[in-house]
Amino acid sequence: MKPSLLRRLRCDRGSNLLEAAITIPLLLLLSVAIFEFGRAFQTWEVVTNAAREGARVAVLPSSTQAGTEARTRAYLDAGALDGSSASVAVTTTTIALGTGNVSGSQVTVNYPFQFMVLQPVASLIVRGTTMGAPITMSASAEMRNESPF
Repeated sequence: MKPSLLRRLRCDRGSNLLEAAITIPLLLLLSVAIFEFGRAFQTWEVVTNAAREGARVAVLPSSTQAGTEARTRAYLDAGALDGSSASVAVTTTTIALGTGNVSGSQVTVNYPFQFMVLQPVASLIVRGTTMGAPITMSASAEMRNESPF
């Protein structure tokens, strides 16, 4: 072999570019996954707090089911979610306490959550994958009804 060919084979001038081409997409995918799951956790927190807020309204003596649903949807809207896409169920329950049973109200919120970036990227990598598919987040809160004095 010629000396110039040996020198070219030992040269590592393009290795940095090759390493960057391999690692940058992986780092971007990891960053997007972190952001997506952070957004999912924030959404779950808002849904949980909306159910709790609805239960607070439902236990009042003068509350109505329509008022409870409206307050729950308003909380979802205030949390930057679409309150109209959530399903809100208000039910009466019986809560067992140490001294006996009391009536209570339970509010259950189901919210459809869709990943913004993770699902399209996953379907580009693997066709027909369900990774990142829309999920339904559900939260419920139960409280003892207040009695009028």
